[in-house]
Amino acid sequence: MLDGNLKFFAHRASPSAPRHLIETVWGTVNAPAGIGQGDGGLRMGLATEVLVVGGGPAGLAAAIAARRKGFQVTVADGAKPPIDKACGEGLMPHTLAGLRDLGVIVSPNEGRFFVGIRFLDESTSTEAKFLREYGLGLRRTILHQKLAEAAEECGVNLSWDTRVTGLSSSGAIVGGKLIQARWIIGADGLHSRIARWSGLGAHNQRSARFAQRRHYRVKPWTDFVEIYWGRKSQAYVTPLAGNEACVVLISRDAKMTFEEALQEFPKLAASLYKAEVSSLQRGAVTAMCGRDRVYRGNVALIGDASGSVDAITGEGLGLSFRQALALADAMQNGALGKYQLAHRQIARRPNFMARLLLLLDRAAPLRRRVLRGLANDPGLFGRLLELNGGEVSPATLADASARLGWQLLTA
Repeated sequence: MLDGNLKFFAHRASPSAPRHLIETVWGTVNAPAGIGQGDGGLRMGLATEVLVVGGGPAGLAAAIAARRKGFQVTVADGAKPPIDKACGEGLMPHTLAGLRDLGVIVSPNEGRFFVGIRFLDESTSTEAKFLREYGLGLRRTILHQKLAEAAEECGVNLSWDTRVTGLSSSGAIVGGKLIQARWIIGADGLHSRIARWSGLGAHNQRSARFAQRRHYRVKPWTDFVEIYWGRKSQAYVTPLAGNEACVVLISRDAKMTFEEALQEFPKLAASLYKAEVSSLQRGAVTAMCGRDRVYRGNVALIGDASGSVDAITGEGLGLSFRQALALADAMQNGALGKYQLAHRQIARRPNFMARLLLLLDRAAPLRRRVLRGLANDPGLFGRLLELNGGEVSPATLADASARLGWQLLTA
C-alpha cells in the first residue's frame, strides 16, 4: 500500500531515527477505533509529510511553521479564500510579533494602528497604552490573504475547495483520494472532526457567548480599541484602515439582536448614528474550552480545535501563532509530547485573564469597582496589559496584584 511513497518518507527521515518513531510515522502503532476503515478501493493521491486540515489562520500558521522547518506541507480546506470570521480584528502587539516570527509581515497601510485599550461602562472610562509597540486593526480577510500568500511563497501546497472526509491509518481521505501523511494537523475549529476521528473527543467546554460583527463606514473617533461593558452584553470597537470601524457585540443571550445589544451603549450608538454599514453581518460563538490532550499518535490539534479562550482577551490568533511554532519544533524532534507540554504553557496566562474578565462580565458590582480602581490608578491598567501580553516578571505580577487589591478596597 505504501510502495514508492514509503521510499519518499524513508529518504526524508533521519537514518538514526529510533524504530518506535518510524513505526509512528507509518501509522503502524495502535490506531484509534474507526480509523483506517473503508479505505479499500480509494484512489491513491500524492504523499505529503504534513497534512493540515483547515486553512484558516491557525492552519496556515501551522503550515508556514512546518514548511520553515523543511517539511513538505499540504493544506486542505473545503472553503475558498478569503475565509472570513466574526472577530474583533484587533491584533495585539504580541500577536504581531508572532506573525513576524512566522515570517509574515503586514504593511501598516493595510490596517490602522491602535495605541492601547479603553474600558467604558455607564459611568467610568479608563484606558492604558501599550508600553513598547502598537496593535493593528486589520480586516480578517486581509490577514487571511497575507497568511495564504506567505504559505504559498514558502512552498506550501494549498488545496482549497477540497474536503477531508476521514482519516486512514496512513493518512487522510482528501477530495475522495487517500493522501498519505507523516503528520496530520487538525486546524478545523471548535467542532473539530479531526479530533473526533482520532479519538480525542469533544472539548471540555466551560462557557460560551454569542458574537455578532458589523463594519461601519465611519471615521474612527479613537486610536484605542474600546470595550464597552453593559448589563447583558459587551461591545468591542476596533479602528480599521479606510475610515472603517469593526464593531462586535457579544452576549450570553443567543436571541439578542445587534440592534437590541447596541441600545445598551448610548455613546457608541451616537458615534455610529447614520454611519453606513459596510459589510454583511456575521455571527460566531466565542467559548472557553480546553482538552486534556491535544495529540494522539501522529495527529495534533491547533487553534480552536485544540481549545479556545473567550474573545475578550484578544488572544485567539496570538495563541494559534505560538502554538504553530511549538508544534513545528515538536514535529522536527519527532515528539508530539513536547507540543502537549508547550501547549499547556502557552494557554496558561490567557486562560487566567479570560476567567478574570468573564468574572467581571458576570458580576456588575465587582466590575464597577474594578473599573473605578483602574481609573484611579492608570499605571495599574498598563501593568495588566503587560500581563496579558506575557511581558511580566514575578515582581511585576506581585506589584499589580497588590495595587489591584488596594483599589478594590478603596474604590
